[in-house]
Amino acid sequence: MVLYEDWCQSSREGTKQKRLWKFTEKGNGRETIRVRLCETVRSHYDFLDHIADDIQRLGYPAASAILRERLPRTKKARSGEIGEILATELVEEELGFNVPIRRLHYKDGREMALRGDDFIGIGYDSEGGLWLLKGEAKSQSVLSKTTITKAREVLKRDNGRCTPISLLFVADRLLNRGGDDKELGRAIKREVGTKTLKPKRIDHVLFTLSGNKPPLALKEDLEAADVVRRHTVINLRIEDHQEFIAEIYDEAADIGNN
Repeated sequence: MVLYEDWCQSSREGTKQKRLWKFTEKGNGRETIRVRLCETVRSHYDFLDHIADDIQRLGYPAASAILRERLPRTKKARSGEIGEILATELVEEELGFNVPIRRLHYKDGREMALRGDDFIGIGYDSEGGLWLLKGEAKSQSVLSKTTITKAREVLKRDNGRCTPISLLFVADRLLNRGGDDKELGRAIKREVGTKTLKPKRIDHVLFTLSGNKPPLALKEDLEAADVVRRHTVINLRIEDHQEFIAEIYDEAADIGNN
């Protein structure tokens, strides 16, 4: 589902190996994609066909009540999870990777943060085989240098590789799907067992959602990043950061209104 093309304008700088992208909302961008964005948020917490089945069997009020039980209520949880959601959508729309598993489907507590990598992008081709993207998402009203530094430290863990438990989380679910996904799941498990992917086939993405302008620390962080892989650092600026998050979650929960 396309969001960013209609929602935001962007400025992009850097090289093929190190890219800094800054997104801001177009004048009427939010209204243009509001319905799509609410549907996107829902899709990260439950399968849309499951929600449609709930509506058909139980009606809109009950289906909304079910969905609300999946959605976080606290500001902290909502902020962190909308960052992961928007990062995932951008990776698929702008970077050409697939994020095959929506992690938030598998939460065991609405306010509990999931462990492991925030998002993993998957690429696969018959010649080169597997290509991975390791991503970290941060969402703050005022994005700080400290937060950026901590995010980079997370990306560097495990020698810059996706964490094994996160890869296995994805692989196991792909294996359960069968078909072409089964072969991809096997390729991911092979990487966990052999760790043979070269660093140049493991991209790093740092996605930030903030109310303030992207701080200089973002550019400094990118410049200091290693040169053995491709790095993309992204900032999506939403000036009314907290109000935006509350608005989107409230509207996403009210299925009957859109």
